[in-house]
Amino acid sequence: MKLRIEGLETGYGKAQVLFGMDLEVREGELVALLGANGAGKTTLLRTISGLIRPWRGRILWDGRDLGGLSPAKRARLGLGHVPEGRQLFPLMTVEENLRLGAAFLAPGRDKEGFERVYALFPRLAERRRQLAGTLSGGEQQMLAIARALMGFPRILLVDEPSLGLAPRLAEEVLRTLNRVAEEGVGILLVEQNVALSLEVAVRAYVVEHGRIVLHGPARAVLEDPRIREAYLSL
Repeated sequence: MKLRIEGLETGYGKAQVLFGMDLEVREGELVALLGANGAGKTTLLRTISGLIRPWRGRILWDGRDLGGLSPAKRARLGLGHVPEGRQLFPLMTVEENLRLGAAFLAPGRDKEGFERVYALFPRLAERRRQLAGTLSGGEQQMLAIARALMGFPRILLVDEPSLGLAPRLAEEVLRTLNRVAEEGVGILLVEQNVALSLEVAVRAYVVEHGRIVLHGPARAVLEDPRIREAYLSL
């Protein structure tokens, strides 16, 4: 399974945000997408998931062009999305939020999904009857990821999972995403913690002003002097 982006361009109104972007994510690898605020990272994820219509270029799912498919149809194919800001339903319980993530599954498979996400996030099992809005920030982020995993995605888009979290919790969340990738899910990760994301990623892309300016193995990107100066203050 491979998600491939070719020459992708889009924007808002007449303002172009993405300029000929090319990248790919394979099942079982965690790929980091790095860049400053406003570089176009979130726009790229929203375009891949079908929330924004591309102007030009292709989004290929194992060679199949996803152009014209709704977000729901993309989810059914196996594309998951953990949006920036979590976007949970605060007045619904943990279990109710998770059940929404299994909406496209065959009847009865949600039980397998619950077993999987509760094994990954034991704290969610302990709080399954608790309202999502009363969880801590770290628990809410775990719930957002778990909800996406309930649909058994083959490729998962994850936008800023450590935003607002304490360093220890941020590391815990990213380590869990690494475990998910090791189980065979491809992950495209947008993350503000550059050092930690490059530590868990296999490959990385760097975005500036809507263009890919650097791509390679995560270790090579981490050691690139431009990245160390721009993002790591080294």
